[in-house]
Amino acid sequence: MLVKTFGSAVYGVEAITITIEVNWLNQSGKDMMIVGLPDNAVKESLQRIESTFKTNNFSVPRTKVVVNLAPADIKKSGTPFDLPIALGILGASEQIENRDALANYVIMGELALNGDIRSIKGALPIAIQARKEGFKGLIVPKMNAKEAGMVNNLQVFGVEHIKEVIDFFENDETGLQPTVINTREEFFNSQYDFEIDFTDVKGQENIKRALEIAAAGGHNAILIGPPGAGKTMLAKRLPTILPPLSLQEALETTKIHSVAGKLPENSTLVSKRPFRSPHHTISDVALVGGGGIPQPGEISLAHNGVLFLDELPEFKRTVLEVMRQPMEERRVTISRAKVAVDFPASFMLIASMNPCPCGFYNHPERECTCPPGTVQKYLNKISGPLLDRIDLHVEVTPVAFSELSAIKPQENSASIRERVIKAREMQEKRYAAHPGIYCNAQMSSKMLKEICVINTVGANLLKAAMEKLNLSARAYDRILKVSRTIADLSASDDIKPEYLAEAIQYRSLDREGWAG
Repeated sequence: MLVKTFGSAVYGVEAITITIEVNWLNQSGKDMMIVGLPDNAVKESLQRIESTFKTNNFSVPRTKVVVNLAPADIKKSGTPFDLPIALGILGASEQIENRDALANYVIMGELALNGDIRSIKGALPIAIQARKEGFKGLIVPKMNAKEAGMVNNLQVFGVEHIKEVIDFFENDETGLQPTVINTREEFFNSQYDFEIDFTDVKGQENIKRALEIAAAGGHNAILIGPPGAGKTMLAKRLPTILPPLSLQEALETTKIHSVAGKLPENSTLVSKRPFRSPHHTISDVALVGGGGIPQPGEISLAHNGVLFLDELPEFKRTVLEVMRQPMEERRVTISRAKVAVDFPASFMLIASMNPCPCGFYNHPERECTCPPGTVQKYLNKISGPLLDRIDLHVEVTPVAFSELSAIKPQENSASIRERVIKAREMQEKRYAAHPGIYCNAQMSSKMLKEICVINTVGANLLKAAMEKLNLSARAYDRILKVSRTIADLSASDDIKPEYLAEAIQYRSLDREGWAG
């Protein structure tokens, strides 16, 4: 008897429905076989299924059973096909009477040897695709039910054991309660629930100001300073002042984390902007994504959030260079012989570094012990094209004891975030006619001439600064973009000379002679 069930395979951040055809041929030969480009994990499902059947008193077919995963030219991987294959075998062997109902649902889950159902990756894109194709419902492990339940107009059932699924179909699709999630309520209630805050930071007012500008304009930034000056502490607090995620952004971010298996059990939408901080030993594949079946890397996991690279010069140069194209295009394409997958990668890059190997170059109190030329050699580990994509170069100095010991209230993240949100609202209106552009950092050179108009005084100031400080030509565009953001924070339509002056000071690494 031929029975069809339906599962789903995830490629990139999208899902493809897989038809699982099970045919009990009732003839001598190999007991059971799977065809349709299964990998080893899928092939091994037969052993898990056989153990599940024996443990739960179902008969194991001893005649030839063929399982076909269609379309047969797409590679199938992982363990989530265990459950739909098992149900297909039970239907084909007439151990489930209501076989026709199996085709109304997308069914996914990994089986334990006793029939327990374990969690899967990519439940959210699977649910979106199931609704798109008009399936009546989705059956997933209990741990993934909330994640999949965010998709409306689709019944999502969370199950913990294979007997629950069998009883559901045997009892005319009753006995299981669909998962109901109030997505908006859960999302908005947890948007501002941060464990850290800018009130924890003593002093460093100029660095707070620089990060506020970075957040308001979506600018990349690098913090340069000695060990213990607070670079990492400040960077970790940047997400607390970024505008909250919109529902669309939260859905995009959740899909990526779901595919990568990074969502906690029983979680729903990602409600806060992600903050990813990979170790400097990371490989280029782990950073941008890849693998035989491409998986998202750290730059995609940081989509709509912050990618923090601590001690930037310690990263391998090849790792840093692969970021250049994704930083411009805000997506990364992973190409393999049989498949090419696009992952979103719209992130803010925040980096930190010591000014030299010993860490005390330009320190106000301690002397640098590095030999001549070492500082420049250390800085040269970061390529010019990468620095070209970083708008703000911020020098971080140690906090004086008087500031550390002072008992005075510090501005909290909420008040800074309000100013950032108002600046972003101005930018949304400005770029309403430019799809794909949402903040000043994404402006093209052509738009720069129209939007960042400066008066004669500002032009003379910028000219004098570039000549006196020996700023590179690449600093010109960055200064104009940052000054536009500073004007937005001040709710000004014009870029005043004082805004340009502040933007100029954030180009430390472009100055000739900065490294000695």
